Amino acid sequence: MKIATWNVNSLNVRLPHVLDWLAAEQVDVLCLQETKQEDSKFPYAALKEAGYNAIHSGQKTYNGVAIISPHALEDVSMGIPGLNDEQKRVIVATVQGIRIVCAYIPNGQSLDSDKYQYKLGWLEALHRYLQEELQRHPNLALLGDYNIAPADEDVHDPAAWVGQVLVSEPEREAFRGLVGLGLHDSFRLFEQEPGSFSWWDYRMAGFRRNLGLRIDHILVSQPLLAHCLRCWIDKAPRKLERPSDHTPVVLELSALP
Repeated sequence: MKIATWNVNSLNVRLPHVLDWLAAEQVDVLCLQETKQEDSKFPYAALKEAGYNAIHSGQKTYNGVAIISPHALEDVSMGIPGLNDEQKRVIVATVQGIRIVCAYIPNGQSLDSDKYQYKLGWLEALHRYLQEELQRHPNLALLGDYNIAPADEDVHDPAAWVGQVLVSEPEREAFRGLVGLGLHDSFRLFEQEPGSFSWWDYRMAGFRRNLGLRIDHILVSQPLLAHCLRCWIDKAPRKLERPSDHTPVVLELSALP
């Protein structure tokens, strides 16, 4: 079983990339972030023709999350219960016995911004929600664009990023809080090359120079640990014409009993 996450930075622009990638990789679950389209514009028909079921929670221009799978999407929910938030950032379903939580965590803009405080509050709400979900669904995976580089090894130049969002200590502490729930960073379960990133700025030839960050993650619950076979970042889509600034992260698991 393969599950993956990808911030596509506009599905309207990147749909051909997604369809081609699905055909090549044959994943069982693909979580998308930043679809940037309303539900009425979501390409359900094109995905169905390609053999995929899909659920989507979107809004015009910003945010938007989706789960795509050739399998049944069961027990679907959207948003974080109890959090009054109009932004479409969370969608959840059970696929092949795994509770899939697709999340687009806020960026935060800057440390002195109201959006940063919104991000920290949002992460607290996510923590509480996952604490409850793990009680109901021991086999759980949290996939998405976290907008957090959890350690300096996930940053191309840590000194250059001091004092910025994505790397601040409160954000990293929130990430560690998720791990503290019993979740595990699947990418770090395996030996990885130094300088492994999932996002590169469009500016300053960021991708060519590998000036990136690892901010897209797949965290898995304790019962799934024994099933994790390998996890990798697929840089190929970032090399395409008009790519997203993110690229997919993929986790392969053995079949659940």
